[in-house]
Amino acid sequence: MSDGATDLRAEARAKAYAMPLQDINLADTELWRTDTVWPYLERLRKEDPVHLHPAHHHPDGAFWSITKYADIMAVDINHEVFSSEPSITIFDPKEDFTLPMFIAMDPPKHDVQRKTVSPIVSPANLHLMEPLIRSRITKTLDELPIGEPSTGSIGSPSNSPPRCWPPCSTSPGMNGAS
Repeated sequence: MSDGATDLRAEARAKAYAMPLQDINLADTELWRTDTVWPYLERLRKEDPVHLHPAHHHPDGAFWSITKYADIMAVDINHEVFSSEPSITIFDPKEDFTLPMFIAMDPPKHDVQRKTVSPIVSPANLHLMEPLIRSRITKTLDELPIGEPSTGSIGSPSNSPPRCWPPCSTSPGMNGAS
């Protein structure tokens, strides 16, 4: 008897390595929903770590995916060349929805905001707030419907797109990813 999840992962790996690099589309939400994105990221990291996805891969046009740590850090700290504004998500914000978020600000605005919030999120303060944080997260997760599709965004209308990309619960250190 085979494990469906194992078959899905094996299929994803075979497909990721069989297709031409230019056909890999990290904007395909199905890869993230099914947790089969990892072999695609692995291949890009090995063969094309600074990868341009063509315009037809995403409704907002062409985009770059950066898959190696050193390259990500080089982009992240070079605010003169690369910008977080107006958004840090893969989707461009709608013109009528401009919400300033300091995580999506560039210096010097970001630095001023970060200096303001840094004391409250220090390790010592987070330790003191841990019971409150855990109780709120537990309450939020306990209120989620079981067996119903998720938008990837807690507390949003079901027709809202996820507000982070990739989905917040997915990280390279989880799900057996290398």
